[in-house]
Amino acid sequence: MNILITGAAGQLGRALLATAPEGVHVSYVDRTDCDLTDPRAVRELVRHVSPDIVINAAAFTAVDAAESDEAAASAVNTEAVATLVAEHQGKLVHVSTDFVFDGTSSRAYRPDDPRNPLSAYGRTKAAGEDALRPGDLLVRTSWIHSAGGANFVRTMLRLMREREELAVVADQIGAPTWAPGLARTIWGLLDKNACGTFHHSDAGVASWYDFAVAIQEEALALGLLKRAIAIRPIATADYPTPATRPAFSLLDCSATRALLQDGDVHWRVNLRRMLEEEAQFG
Repeated sequence: MNILITGAAGQLGRALLATAPEGVHVSYVDRTDCDLTDPRAVRELVRHVSPDIVINAAAFTAVDAAESDEAAASAVNTEAVATLVAEHQGKLVHVSTDFVFDGTSSRAYRPDDPRNPLSAYGRTKAAGEDALRPGDLLVRTSWIHSAGGANFVRTMLRLMREREELAVVADQIGAPTWAPGLARTIWGLLDKNACGTFHHSDAGVASWYDFAVAIQEEALALGLLKRAIAIRPIATADYPTPATRPAFSLLDCSATRALLQDGDVHWRVNLRRMLEEEAQFG
């Protein structure tokens, strides 16, 4: 089977390459190799690679920047998806976000729950979902992190080294996701020839404050931090941002776990794995 992965330089793209099953031939590009917002470039890429399946891990993920430049976010998150659908006749695997939901649910969001994005980023990702065909595969996820990537975990580590105290939002609830675990789920869904919408995040529930506290505890245990600092919980209203974020965006992953017949791995276990890898970078 011939697979093309876009966004190969990102956290998920790298994880997909590292976890690719035996017997799968993988071609990959990042934004320096192919401008997905250029239909001619996409057409030439698909013609050259002739993939059976395209896994689209490319995305405009600067949530706050999207508020002032929604057109740029739309070019990657919406229009590029439509171009891939138009130029590639086989299955497209597309990765989306918990930000397509408005955070008003009293339970974890199921794949078929109504969407109501609150931000430009969420709107462009929802529109990208709408470009997919019935035979395509949509995987929504949340709060991605991996060793060496640009993410909340590594930002917290840097700030914990630089500061004596941190204030972290405690009233936005969801679940972290380790990129290699997400990648394995995507490969597993492809092995099952799945189509439609599935959710994947690590098991458990957290606020950003909970996540930050766990990062410090695990990093101290691994020697990534020399000393503990005070971490103070604050409300979203105390940390205004250009983009409105959902207050509750936990994803219901039960259908994914049932299809793949694999167990849930708690986010703290995967955080420890990520930090163990981070420690190897020295």
